[in-house]
Amino acid sequence: MDLSFVTEISAPRSRDDLPAPAPGTAFLAGGTWLYSEPQPTVTRLVDLTTLDWPAITVHDDELELAATCTIENLCTATFPKEWTAAKLFRPCAESLVASWKIWHTATVGGNLALALPAGAMITLCCALDAELLIWTDGGGERRVPVDRFVTGAGRTALAPGELIRSIHLPAAALRGRTSLRKIAYSPLGRSGALLVGRAAADGFALTVTASTVRPFVLRFPAVPDPDTLSRSLSERISPDDYLTDAHGAADWRRHVTGVLAEEIRRELE
Repeated sequence: MDLSFVTEISAPRSRDDLPAPAPGTAFLAGGTWLYSEPQPTVTRLVDLTTLDWPAITVHDDELELAATCTIENLCTATFPKEWTAAKLFRPCAESLVASWKIWHTATVGGNLALALPAGAMITLCCALDAELLIWTDGGGERRVPVDRFVTGAGRTALAPGELIRSIHLPAAALRGRTSLRKIAYSPLGRSGALLVGRAAADGFALTVTASTVRPFVLRFPAVPDPDTLSRSLSERISPDDYLTDAHGAADWRRHVTGVLAEEIRRELE
């Protein structure tokens, strides 16, 4: 899609080169969504790829992903073998229902910033307790857990002029045992529900996405029994939190969320 309203393209080489916030500015990473439909309100693009951030950095205590790390980078990299939860990277990417050409260009940070309910990088990051490093207007920075970053369908905690610099996944979460379940109206359709469970020494966490307007992470001191899990789903996620669109009705999504959650619980108990 030609962005015919764009009159300026900024290609910063450092943070100091970033232009001042202004109406009509869009940050460009992969651009797979930005170029997919008309953007009549966008008059300036800021190309983040020219900042040349390292895509993936393995630290002793965490995995650091640049916001511009592509889905392909994430799925083809090699990680420490004790990071058993890295096995989630490809199944989550496959839940995006995207071709290899999209994987080559689409970015982890872009998927998070878009905040679609079916954003599978959101699922991945919530399931692994990821935090975002956000550059704020004026040269500052702040950190936000991903499960608090996405606040609704297409809504995030980003303020005007802010951008995602990097995603940080703690090594402790990457060492956990995990289980993923997805369901859609058709075998290759957009996710109607996408859930991930993670069991570790410090407890059990269930991440619910795609069926809901925003991600929910339910935490327990250990893998719960069926009744406790079912009750927690009902108490923590109200019927109004479930999404209705062309890819699933809210009542169906609520039902299958419970079914998939129990499958995950049994697998990890």
